[in-house]
Amino acid sequence: MTLTAQDWLDKIRALPPTRRVRIMNVCGGHERSITMAGLRTALPANIELIPGPGCPVCVCPEEDVYQAMQLALRANVVLVAFGDMLRVPVNVAKGEPRSLEQAKAAGADVRPIASPREAVLIARQHPQRQVVFFAAGFETTTAPVAAMLLEGVPENLFVLLSGRLTWPAVAMLLDSDTPGFDALVAPGHVATIMGPEEWAFVVEKHHMPAAVAGFTPLSLLAATYSVLRQLLEGECFLDNCYPEVVRPGGNRTAQAQLMQALHIVDANWRGIGIIPASGYALNAQFAAHDARIRFADFDTAARKHAGQMPPGCDCARVVLGRIYPNQCKLYGAACTPRTPIGPCMVSDEGACRIWWAGGIRERATGTVPP
Repeated sequence: MTLTAQDWLDKIRALPPTRRVRIMNVCGGHERSITMAGLRTALPANIELIPGPGCPVCVCPEEDVYQAMQLALRANVVLVAFGDMLRVPVNVAKGEPRSLEQAKAAGADVRPIASPREAVLIARQHPQRQVVFFAAGFETTTAPVAAMLLEGVPENLFVLLSGRLTWPAVAMLLDSDTPGFDALVAPGHVATIMGPEEWAFVVEKHHMPAAVAGFTPLSLLAATYSVLRQLLEGECFLDNCYPEVVRPGGNRTAQAQLMQALHIVDANWRGIGIIPASGYALNAQFAAHDARIRFADFDTAARKHAGQMPPGCDCARVVLGRIYPNQCKLYGAACTPRTPIGPCMVSDEGACRIWWAGGIRERATGTVPP
């Protein structure tokens, strides 16, 4: 018999009372489903669902956004990027464009796209122009970029890659003195590509319950029940609560394309710093299409030291699950979706934007995740 969401809630509520349990999710899609379905209010009060580092737009280095803006403004290129990157703010003097959207308003040729194929199409439509594809995202977004490169791209198309791997940020938290959570709900879309085994370290190294979940309340509740049962029974394992999509080993073709086109490097996460082996870079065979090489003059070294979150913005602590979105002092005051200060209020995968869309409009002073 297939269980309903109500069945899973009943099973969770029937579990023996326990201490406060903090469960981190690592996906903006998970956080959106949790918030929009009202799962936090439906679960017992001792269960906390903590949004974690699942927003690639939020952690994209400020210097990468700035470089993309300068290419659009000063190099006369056609700059294409996924739509939610256009409103990410950078730190500049008052009166200067502070996002790709504002650069476009200032006359730059900036175009939102939904897939790498659109970047190829635009480059073919404008063979006399240089087209730069600013590609930010996690494994599921980066894999199609790798496939695009392997299929062959026009000579005038260059890639400014800001790809990140998901698991290293979780590993960094777990290796810290205060990880701030007791169980993990891992992202189903990433596991679909990379395989659920990528998250086995959570159980094997840190002896923490983990479950891979999809994006429906049903799957998320099943994963929540799984990790709660694991905690109660003292037996941790990696549970796949998204079996209809996630298979052992993941998508071997996508993995092979990532390895053929890209290699893994130490990478900067905005507001967080360098996380070892957490980013992607183009392999040498694609150097002719690497915007970091072709437009090296626009890669400002000094920017790497200044390019953090805007003053007063707590996006980094939100991303790391240190505070809830509405505990940022700018939330709902200076920072709203209409006037975003930090990237977490820009992206549809940003926890601040999700909470605002879910009707949480007031700042809170409640419990802060440790």
